[in-house]
Amino acid sequence: MAQLAMVTGASSGIGEAFAERLAGDGWDLVLVARRRDKLEATAARVSAAHGISARVVEADLSDSAQLAELCSEAAGLPLGLLVNNAALAHYMPFATLPPGSAEQLVQLNVLAPVLLTRAVLDGMLERGEGAVVNIASLLAFSGSWEKDYLPKRAVYAASKSFLTTFTQILAAELRDTGVRAQVVCPGLVRSEFHTRQGVDLSSVPRLEPEAVVTACLADLARGVVVSIPGAEDDGALHAMAAASETLMPATRATDLPARYGG
Repeated sequence: MAQLAMVTGASSGIGEAFAERLAGDGWDLVLVARRRDKLEATAARVSAAHGISARVVEADLSDSAQLAELCSEAAGLPLGLLVNNAALAHYMPFATLPPGSAEQLVQLNVLAPVLLTRAVLDGMLERGEGAVVNIASLLAFSGSWEKDYLPKRAVYAASKSFLTTFTQILAAELRDTGVRAQVVCPGLVRSEFHTRQGVDLSSVPRLEPEAVVTACLADLARGVVVSIPGAEDDGALHAMAAASETLMPATRATDLPARYGG
């Protein structure tokens, strides 16, 4: 019996590339996105090419009712893999970001992956196998980056930082259960994601979505929790983790350091 995977944001870009690759590997699919026509085209193509079952679910996961409905459905499925890929950016200065757009960002980029992960986790743990892959961004690490070419991204980047930390801690909690959690932090990827934001990256080098999926699945197989497809090696990430460890003693401080005049 084929394994079953659910991919959100599957109508284009990285999500569509996941559908193609997983179908080629023999997975049956549940493909989720807002654009039914694009989903149905992808489902028909991968089903015909690989002889798998691909079902589409039209859903806007920034809508609470639709998210709750999908969570309920996902909880009842024997999923071996959940790919939380659906996301929005709404690049603009925070002071001009409409409150409704800020809410939409948090709902889709943070709440949706958290609730979907929670929905599928009990079944995966009961079966003793499965994986959750969360698609974040290199902008998750960009809080201190001040470059003119970077987009205005306060909520978007923060949502991806949340997803990264959430996944790292979840992966540690799931150790030795047979269930894995991974977060993927690509840089620029060739897809509709940026063009829909009105950002022209046509002259900028970008990874192909298929390359991101290849790196993700290779890293998942070797137990890498934070996958950075564009990095030559894991050195920078390890250095960042080591630097953050130096802050741990501050959690046990009872007196302020001398720099505060104490």
